[in-house]
Amino acid sequence: MAAPSRHPLQDPPPRPGLRERKKLRTRTEIRRATYRLIAGQGYEATTVEQIAQAAEVSPSTVFRYFPAKEDIVLSDEYDPVLAAGLRARPDGEAPLDALRSALTDSLRTLLAEEHDELVQRTRLMVEVPAIRARTAETMAVTGRLLTGVLAERTGRDPGDLELRVLTAAVLGALGEATLYWGEHGCRDDLLSLVGRAFDTLGSGLRL
Repeated sequence: MAAPSRHPLQDPPPRPGLRERKKLRTRTEIRRATYRLIAGQGYEATTVEQIAQAAEVSPSTVFRYFPAKEDIVLSDEYDPVLAAGLRARPDGEAPLDALRSALTDSLRTLLAEEHDELVQRTRLMVEVPAIRARTAETMAVTGRLLTGVLAERTGRDPGDLELRVLTAAVLGALGEATLYWGEHGCRDDLLSLVGRAFDTLGSGLRL
């Protein structure tokens, strides 16, 4: 008798190969070097050439991983983690509740592992118009990813209007809560602010 197959969500994620790990290490070093330079001399004064030198790579390598300087600041490795977290939510859970849990878990991990970088990134979003504008583009990429996962969970088409609206609303709420956090000096509890944002989505604005 064949052994029962495991649910795919129970299987541990495959370990990245050597090439993927090297790429991730390079991306991380470039990003950390960028944050160090910006902390010391400001965003505008920091050049790609300086970033490359600090990360011990060539400028062409920086551009290969990050098409624009704004992308270095805004990028992270959490989209796949977020998608996996959403896929792992219980079957039948309401889409808004599933998104809330997955996003909150991912944010909690980000705060624990990269708190200082998140603070610096958020402050730059508040202070630098180019970064704030680029944020909308990166959110759109995350939105398409999450919409696709919701389509898997609900059996709807990935282009479904309601799925797109829900995902856009959730990411918009997350973005505004984060921006509010940055505008107030990153002193508040970000998780509580995000919780308030989700409560507003769920119940509306009560006057």
